[in-house]
Amino acid sequence: VFPGVRQAQWLTKTKLVEGLPPAVQGIMDNPALGLQELEERAKHMVSHARLWDTAEAAPKRERYCPMLFENLIHICRLMSGKYPSLSKRMLARNCRIAATWERESILLQVRGLSGILMNSMSPIAPVASKEEILATKEHVLETFYPIAPTIDLQEVNVYKELNDTGHMCPLGFRDGYPYSHPHTLFFLESASVRTDRFRPEQLRAKMLMFAFGNALAKARALHGNDPKVLEQPIVVQSIGTDGQLFQFMVFQLNTTDLVSNDGVKNLVWIDSDQNLYERAQCVPEVKKGVVTKPAGISGFQPDTFKKFLALYLHGTV
Repeated sequence: VFPGVRQAQWLTKTKLVEGLPPAVQGIMDNPALGLQELEERAKHMVSHARLWDTAEAAPKRERYCPMLFENLIHICRLMSGKYPSLSKRMLARNCRIAATWERESILLQVRGLSGILMNSMSPIAPVASKEEILATKEHVLETFYPIAPTIDLQEVNVYKELNDTGHMCPLGFRDGYPYSHPHTLFFLESASVRTDRFRPEQLRAKMLMFAFGNALAKARALHGNDPKVLEQPIVVQSIGTDGQLFQFMVFQLNTTDLVSNDGVKNLVWIDSDQNLYERAQCVPEVKKGVVTKPAGISGFQPDTFKKFLALYLHGTV
């Protein structure tokens, strides 16, 4: 089976751009936002999740991964004092997504639990210009001949073509729901057993498929089912983590005309495999009476935290 993101690109008619888009990078690099002032607090929150939250000598991933996420979200929410519109967000858990589309002669559907979904009262503005979008016409999507691009997908009978965002969330996402725009999906790979977790490449593919699914369902709700290049592209972000390693993604749906490989493509920016810290030593390592590895967090990476915060702030600052 070929790597996951390459397959997801074909399935979603998407061009990949390495790294984060300038709109997000600009938030990270803006000293006026004071992101660096929160670095020490973020390091403290990592210690809380990894070292102090439990009486166990070494807390399991299924405990510290969700705890770290909640801690980071808490820091993000502190910014709402400076930017009141950040309070116009809602985190919805255990949301299901369903989106159906056709690629070449294949009917495809993404459905299932789409992580933790942060919704906003207003959409994120497009991150690619009209010129950049038009330039994607020249991009040639990778094919996998003689391997079918659907080689490892589950084949099922579809009796109803669903296009629905949040249709099984606790809040329902009914018409008139104020937080109607998908903003960021969070995927926590918190299984303690490694084989039960998605590998980073698999996780990035999953993030892309569900960001696309949420954007497509939203586009259909706004503009109907007719395939078209969108006047106002839809941006959905995604962050995935196992409690230490982070994946960051910004997806822009430019077109719902997905059948052929021609014309405008969608765009995704991916920043892969960013460690928030190198090691968490719950108890000191002692050899021959000498502490060789003291207890605590080592190798904290403030830029990874800033990327998390920048994606949260994106669309507001």
